[in-house]
Amino acid sequence: MVPTVSIIIPVHNGADFLAACLEHVAKLTPAPLECVVVDDGSRDASMDVARRAGVKLVSSGGRRGPACARNLGARAAKGDILFFLDADVLVRPDALARVLAHFVEDPSLDAVIGSYDDEPGSPDFVSQYRNLLHCFIHQSSREETCTFWTACGAIRRQVFLEQGGFCETYTRPCIEDIELGCRLRRAGKKIRLDKTLQVKHLKRWRFWQVLRIDLFDRAVPWTLLILRARSMPVDLNLRWEHRFSVLTLFAVVGALTLQSVLALATDLSLLPWSYWTGVVAAFVLLLVALNFRFYRFLAKRKGFWFTLRAFPLHCLHFFSSGLGFTLGLLLHVGRSQAPCPAPKPRAFVQSD
Repeated sequence: MVPTVSIIIPVHNGADFLAACLEHVAKLTPAPLECVVVDDGSRDASMDVARRAGVKLVSSGGRRGPACARNLGARAAKGDILFFLDADVLVRPDALARVLAHFVEDPSLDAVIGSYDDEPGSPDFVSQYRNLLHCFIHQSSREETCTFWTACGAIRRQVFLEQGGFCETYTRPCIEDIELGCRLRRAGKKIRLDKTLQVKHLKRWRFWQVLRIDLFDRAVPWTLLILRARSMPVDLNLRWEHRFSVLTLFAVVGALTLQSVLALATDLSLLPWSYWTGVVAAFVLLLVALNFRFYRFLAKRKGFWFTLRAFPLHCLHFFSSGLGFTLGLLLHVGRSQAPCPAPKPRAFVQSD
């Protein structure tokens, strides 16, 4: 028996993207049982867009965050499979067919996630780099994955209910999907990454927004989650080459900082400044070697000049990751923190 599918899309002030998202959902073959749009306190025309599309509309009653919004959508959904999408992605017509094929062919499968494609919607440099980085991470990771992803991720409804849904402690877009994936993994659930299940990301990223999100909405909370769970998977952007890239970057920055402090304070230096040109050059070569597959991926799609300009942004990404890990470690050591409490499964009562 083929399971039924409910699509769940949370939205907050995303009317510009939501219309295109729902147009692509309407072209899915086969069609889903229903599409549930959860308005999370929008002040724009998001609710009007959803009404015109004829989807089931749920309101959170105010800004409560995407974790709560998705839980509300799951509570209202009737399908056997909950297929979560972000409001700023475009699905391909065969996306639902691919999702169903996974669950039908493998009854032991609990969840399946997809990936961004390599043609982001926003043409500016920062958005192209950021979305291509995310695409590469998923495309180069293991198919038997350790996380969940709500931009394009489907999960058996019963499994979702058993796990209590998303952790509503995260009141802003953060790592609520990663945290759910962590619980699924601890419970022995099976999650598959389908690299052909791709969506186009329309979001326009700003430079300072990237830095803030990398630090405060990714690195710090993810570090706290890792330390609480006492487990760090070697996959996605926690692979060994990424860890060594962070360590290498901080080693060079630390050495250069110490060199500058000593030179200013005592007129002494660890090494003549001329030597540091070679040190920096060696660092660049090592970082390129560690991340050669990513730079080759960028060069094939965007050319050498794009890849060259992306290198400093990639270094900032590693710096934010390292700084976030340090801050997260200090927070973890400095105060006693219990694991994020999952919502009670009994909170999810089937709507009529």
